[in-house]
Amino acid sequence: MNDPVFLRELAARYGTPAYLYDLAAVRAAARALKADLPPGVRLMYSVKANPHPLVIAALCAEGLGAEVSSTGEVVAASGAGCPPEHMIHTGPGKSMREIVQSLKTGVRTFSVESPTDRARLAEAAAAADTDCAYVVRLNGPAGSGSGSLRMTGRPTAFGVDTTDSDALTELFRPLGPAHPVGVHTFFATNVATEDALLSEFDQALRTVAGVCERTGFTPQVLDLGGGFPAPFARPGELTRHPRLTDSLTRMLDEHAAVWRQEDLELMFESGRYLAATAGTLLTQVLDVKRTGDRTFTVLDAGVNALGGMSGLGRLVRPNVQPYRIGTGRATGHADRTSRDEECIGETGSTALVGPLCTPLDVLNGAAALRTPRAGDLFAVPNVGAYGLTAGLIGFLSHPAPVEIVLDEGEVLSARRLTLRPIEVAPRN
Repeated sequence: MNDPVFLRELAARYGTPAYLYDLAAVRAAARALKADLPPGVRLMYSVKANPHPLVIAALCAEGLGAEVSSTGEVVAASGAGCPPEHMIHTGPGKSMREIVQSLKTGVRTFSVESPTDRARLAEAAAAADTDCAYVVRLNGPAGSGSGSLRMTGRPTAFGVDTTDSDALTELFRPLGPAHPVGVHTFFATNVATEDALLSEFDQALRTVAGVCERTGFTPQVLDLGGGFPAPFARPGELTRHPRLTDSLTRMLDEHAAVWRQEDLELMFESGRYLAATAGTLLTQVLDVKRTGDRTFTVLDAGVNALGGMSGLGRLVRPNVQPYRIGTGRATGHADRTSRDEECIGETGSTALVGPLCTPLDVLNGAAALRTPRAGDLFAVPNVGAYGLTAGLIGFLSHPAPVEIVLDEGEVLSARRLTLRPIEVAPRN
């Protein structure tokens, strides 16, 4: 994936913008994370990170299950060969239609986030004449307070407030065919350091222990979520967590010794860590212009293709830092005979913007690049997670980027997502 000649050949063959997903990198990330976690844990792939079926299939082949949060993700995971009994359906707003579809598919484990959520699940399971299991998601105090996006430690839509003893006591009792089997926590995403990650897991275990002591509930399943970090849209490598197994074992001995005697199943979720470093976005420079004291480099990939939630002001700007893989001519065609990869950061800075007709289409306000020219090809690394499907794919109706899946240098698949209009029946 780092060979500039190969990347230019793919750009010439399929056009840009184009996402490349390297399945060898997906497998390597899964094996690294499993090696850092205690033996025997159940690792789930968060499909929201990248729902491409070949990415899901590669992770299922490594023994991972799937954490799904919508009907579309259930369909994607099923189509990729993930058995429904290896899925858990999560999310704070599961509709009756979604639950029914999941049950029809064969999903039997859910995360429940309120009494209303649990009642809807029980009603759907009763109508389907089947039993189902659920874990109760908690919203408790934070550990380190770090992470790029926090979901607990403050009032949020996620989970049940750990101070609401009445709701927790109710949820830890069966309701019809819906049976509680465990507890679910997920504090934050992309927790940068191992110390911070361990602090979050320690606080999660303390919180679960306190809740279970107050309610008298003994969990069979403990889903500690994830938060494992990965670089995004800039050079970088996956970090390893050499102290994770020993530290988690010590924490479990301290907070969950009684449950462990009952064959407690420990579960973790990850999307970013498993998929991020497998993805590269190829993009071409459409124009370079100077306005006042600023230089703007216009790419054919904007927030419609990458980091769209940041374009809406919902998340921080992705601060994309690409590297050049080919020098172009002013005609806009890449010069494939030019020198190979050029290093970033040697001279000047430029605002990287996309082709969309909005001032929000900014990928980096001050990227360090050697003088770019129209027609240059750039590669944005580490965008295998929260890339295309976290973008504003439909905004301004530009064609979606091509998605190319590679394995050991061989192209396995190339596709382009399209938006299909709803078919309206003709009037009589």
